Amino acid sequence: MRFSELDGRRVAVWGAGLETRSFARHFAEHFPGQRLVALIIEDDATAPTAADEPELLALTDRIVRAGEAASAFAQGEVDALVRSPGVSIHRPEVAALRSIGAITTTATGLWLAERRGRNVIGVTATKGKSTTATLIAHLARAAGVTTHLAGNIGEPALDLLAAPADELVVLELSSYQIADLAQGPQTAFAANLYREHLNWHVTDDNYREEKLRLLALPGVEHCVLGALSEEVMEAQTAPGADLLTFGVAPGWAVTGDGIEHGCRLVIATEDLPLPGAHNALNLCGALAALDAHGIPLPEFPGALRGFIPLPHRLERVHESAGDVLWIDDSISTTTESAIVAIESFPGRPIVLLGGGLDRGQDYAPLGEVLAARGATVITMPETGGRLREAALAAGVPTEQALAAADLAEAVAAAREAVTPGAVVLLSPAAPSYHAYRDFKARGEHFRTLARGDAG
Repeated sequence: MRFSELDGRRVAVWGAGLETRSFARHFAEHFPGQRLVALIIEDDATAPTAADEPELLALTDRIVRAGEAASAFAQGEVDALVRSPGVSIHRPEVAALRSIGAITTTATGLWLAERRGRNVIGVTATKGKSTTATLIAHLARAAGVTTHLAGNIGEPALDLLAAPADELVVLELSSYQIADLAQGPQTAFAANLYREHLNWHVTDDNYREEKLRLLALPGVEHCVLGALSEEVMEAQTAPGADLLTFGVAPGWAVTGDGIEHGCRLVIATEDLPLPGAHNALNLCGALAALDAHGIPLPEFPGALRGFIPLPHRLERVHESAGDVLWIDDSISTTTESAIVAIESFPGRPIVLLGGGLDRGQDYAPLGEVLAARGATVITMPETGGRLREAALAAGVPTEQALAAADLAEAVAAAREAVTPGAVVLLSPAAPSYHAYRDFKARGEHFRTLARGDAG
């Protein structure tokens, strides 16, 4: 469904936040006088106030709780449900709405359909998609292309309704947004796939299918695939789409000297803008996406100068006595991302702060890396107990596997555990929602604690 097709439709919105506030603003502007049928909220949520969500509440006829949604709309009172990405399509209430013919979509989906995917590079991956999308946008601008960064990162997609068709949009897409996406981007990018988000997708198979369906959607003309991911390489792609891979020669690939293409060194290791082999691979993906979309490459290494790394992703927030680095990697929500974070600091003692919301993570591989590095791990609820057990089972000594009640206690324990030249690494391998608003709030608290500005 296109955004313009909402004219005259009976529309409900489920959830509130940045994306739905953007939707409400544009809905009011483009369809003056048209009302939203309902704002659906969680059964245990407090109804938003006009101070919190003025755009939504000014347009909404009524507020309906999730458990009442299906019966409230059973008579076909709603044609379309615009959901926040966090609202799973596997919820029984959403399934019931779909069963009576209601279309489900997101604000991002409405925008992508309105633009018909033209001049859009859609980026997804279990890990690295934000960095890769940011790199693509940076390099495209360095090549002289007017570029917008939107979606999960950057501005809400609907805020680009008036963007000219010849301007590039790099759109970061989560599996939550892809799950019911009807229109694909002109260039679809998928780097990797790991076990994640089972609380939303319910099963591994659902997650795999709903993540990788981006590559086969209508409108996709070019597919960029991470060659090091077997599941990505086996994914179905759109009929007739061009395929381009990265990660292995002769394509864009990481070597001991830097990044090569066609077996020729293009960017030396010392010129890479981010630490770690995984970030070099992210850069390979960005370069492959530019190639696939037909954007000429800028000059290197000059084009990489001025690149601003993402906050909360291997961000150096403090350096204390003894050359001890304090690194905020709060955006890490998987074991794989924590492992690559550790590997980004070869030869340095590691003190890992890990644990968070339980989404069924398998911590055994992380435990093995911690043991192999001789690392100290300080764990926090909710998953801290399982992480500590995995570390001990892998051979981490008991005195190097500590438990803390919260982040403040973990930072205090880290101060006691560090040795000269160590890296104190907040890479939780879990989300933050049980204790913080989001990973950003967790990272900011860590920054404050690391600098000793508060207890």
